[in-house]
Amino acid sequence: MPYTRGGAVDRADVGALVQSAADGDAAAWKALVEGLSPLVWSVVRSHRLSEADAHEVYQTAWFRFAQHLGRIREPEKAGSWLASTARHECLKVLKSLRRLTPTDDPQLLDRVSEDRTPEQSILDLEEAAAETERIRRVWQEFEELGDRCRQLLRVLMSSPPPSYQEVSVALGIAVGSIGPLRQRCLRRLRARLEARGAV
Repeated sequence: MPYTRGGAVDRADVGALVQSAADGDAAAWKALVEGLSPLVWSVVRSHRLSEADAHEVYQTAWFRFAQHLGRIREPEKAGSWLASTARHECLKVLKSLRRLTPTDDPQLLDRVSEDRTPEQSILDLEEAAAETERIRRVWQEFEELGDRCRQLLRVLMSSPPPSYQEVSVALGIAVGSIGPLRQRCLRRLRARLEARGAV
């Protein structure tokens, strides 16, 4: 007795066909593919994928079905299982296409993706932690500088930056001495950081 009628599998026979195919019956497998392919294709085509992506999803849905053939709990609902799997695979393809949309627009090409991979998120966290540690070391060494250097550098770092005339009045340093003193203080800070391997 043939398994298919005009290329469409009789739904009452689906459960038996799945069982037979799981037991290695090639004719049962062929009947399932022929009978349920129109359903799989209708799901795939409803997502308007490219021809290549549609074929890929179709193949993947059947591959997953073959992988789970002996473990499907309700074999008579194999059509629903295949339709659901095909839909899930279509959505995966569409999601990846949203991330990778081909374009020749230079403004879009220069834009950084907002989607962060888990790996990138971990790298970002590690980089942020390392940056926090560098800043902590700089401030630690800054506090070890003499009072005069700390005062000068703090005033020069204020926002908005003061003029040398304002610094001169605030700290009692000659205007002509501010630049050289600033350089000496920064060199001293850098030397301390290098000595600790923080630069």
